[in-house]
Amino acid sequence: MKIKNTIIIESPLLRIINQLKFQTLIIVTIFVIMGLTNLYAQEKQYTKPSWKFGVAAGTNLNFYRGSTQMLNANFTPPTAFHNGFGVGLFIAPSIEYYKPNTRLGFILQAGYDSRRGNFSEVLTPCNCPADLETKLSYITIEPSLRFAPFKSSFYLFGGPRFAFNQDKSFTYIQKTNPDFPLQVQNPDVKGDFSNVNENIISMQIGLGFDIPLNATTSKTQFIVSPFVSYHPYFGQNPRSTETWNVNTLRAGLVLKFGQGRLIETPVDGKVTFTINPPTNVENVKIIREVFPIRNYIFFNTNSNEIPSRYVLLNKNQVKDFKEDKVQFKASKNSSKRSERQMLVYYNILNILGDRMVKYPSTSINLVGSSENGRESALTMAKNVKTYLVTIFEIKESRITIEGRDKPAIPSEVEGGTRELELIKEGNNRVSIESNSPELLMEFQSGKDVPLKAIEIVTGNENPNGDVIFNVSGAKEALSSWTLKIKDEKGKSQNFGPYSEEQISLPRKTIMNNQPEGDYVVTMNGITKSGKNISHENIIHLKPYVAPIIQESIRFSVIYEYNESKSIAIYDKYLTEIVAPKIPQNGRVIITGHTDIIGEADYNKGLSLARANDVKSILEKSLANSGRTDVKFEVRGDGEDENLAPFENKFPEERFYNRTVVIDILK
Repeated sequence: MKIKNTIIIESPLLRIINQLKFQTLIIVTIFVIMGLTNLYAQEKQYTKPSWKFGVAAGTNLNFYRGSTQMLNANFTPPTAFHNGFGVGLFIAPSIEYYKPNTRLGFILQAGYDSRRGNFSEVLTPCNCPADLETKLSYITIEPSLRFAPFKSSFYLFGGPRFAFNQDKSFTYIQKTNPDFPLQVQNPDVKGDFSNVNENIISMQIGLGFDIPLNATTSKTQFIVSPFVSYHPYFGQNPRSTETWNVNTLRAGLVLKFGQGRLIETPVDGKVTFTINPPTNVENVKIIREVFPIRNYIFFNTNSNEIPSRYVLLNKNQVKDFKEDKVQFKASKNSSKRSERQMLVYYNILNILGDRMVKYPSTSINLVGSSENGRESALTMAKNVKTYLVTIFEIKESRITIEGRDKPAIPSEVEGGTRELELIKEGNNRVSIESNSPELLMEFQSGKDVPLKAIEIVTGNENPNGDVIFNVSGAKEALSSWTLKIKDEKGKSQNFGPYSEEQISLPRKTIMNNQPEGDYVVTMNGITKSGKNISHENIIHLKPYVAPIIQESIRFSVIYEYNESKSIAIYDKYLTEIVAPKIPQNGRVIITGHTDIIGEADYNKGLSLARANDVKSILEKSLANSGRTDVKFEVRGDGEDENLAPFENKFPEERFYNRTVVIDILK
């Protein structure tokens, strides 16, 4: 009986289908499970995750080119093998970073990478078909740059591939000559390829698409990403001998998950709408004050650092610093005069640095004094110098420093036992001493001389009277709001949109040359959750009437602790600077003040003595010019905190309260 051998040849497509059956089942199952997560989604909204972790699985379609024959030192088949094809598994953990609505991110995958395959059948010299198959595989590390050209779910990726060989085995099969079917087939030859490259570096490029499996109402979000990539042959030569190379087309899915950030749902807060219409002011008082800068920087007890209440700039802010604009950084609605004046003083280091930059020939000596000793005092002075040198780039040679236990003119009372802590606070300071007239008050020199004064203008700075609209709570509750203003004739004007809580509009713009009348104002707002709200008010407006401007000039004389008589060098300042500013038939109000240290009755008398001292110098100066037309009013307010120019919390405020204020009125 003749036996006929039947040879079954499995097509490449059939092999792919068989190997993908199990993987397909897994993927379908995952889809179903992940889809169910939507059933349990929370009502809260979350952002799409930026960091995603998961697993990538795919099929490698491996295409062999080139030739190989000497499989190892022990075996060389009679015929060389050339082209081939195979299907291998790729599976790897995946880490990905991509911020939604951007373009760039990265992907890192590291895992098992099979480049197995079967070479095309060849005929040996005996006319026997021969096959060669290999289980070639690697551990691969693949970092990739992720690029989303449209800032969408579609992305491209590419990067290097670092592969480390794990399996280099082969199976050689030589079948019988079909002309001799009864011939016994040679046994298969199994072994490992020789001259295998243990480590290879190649590359990959590909594309993918993210498909969310659940909604952004879940904090943990699952994404499946089908992808395809191409691994070109260069760098993929499995062996260092012969010409065998591999091209790979990979197709697969990445299942990944990440956690989004909770999106806070805007809560519509309470919004109130009020309007402050202007009134015509009959008289506007404007005070031009020549404000002296006390040449002391006061330090906190047991600290060598410049206190935080002083304004310290960074180098980028220096170019925009203007000493004549310092006062406007304070609140214009300040209830006390002291707020703007003290803000000017708290810029003393910046004023000094700015002036030293303008006048490069000037120099200063910083004298630190501290109850904690000279070393502590020297550190205080050094910190002030470091600020001027670092921020304003003043040459170090222009600034000298020294340390003392007490300042040259200390605050102290012989045999005193009360309020010693307040007195000592005034001695913990750095004094600015200089012989450069560009830095100092006019006609003065010495260790206690204030810096050159700054002119401050206070009073009603908006006599025209803008209409002020207040939408309290707008920042928290509204994304924007607008105004609709209708006059008595029914003509409407629209203004906005705005986001701030207070805006002002010129009265002239609203009235548009209309006579006195009522205006209906409607505020329309859009809340942060998208709702519309509306408030309506009626205001009565009158045309602007120009006020009478009453302008006065104010000077100040600063005293040291417990000093009643004006320092001799003030004579020239009061005589040559202040007295000439007094107009014909003018009125001069001179008010003395003290700090809160000491007895109230004593301070009352001390402040009056200071005021009279200033009056005497001014009267003498005017008399020398033949003038007797000026009316003087003198009073001493002592330490009365309701009348004091400044508070008494810090030593600098107490030093500024030791003053005589001179108001010159027309």
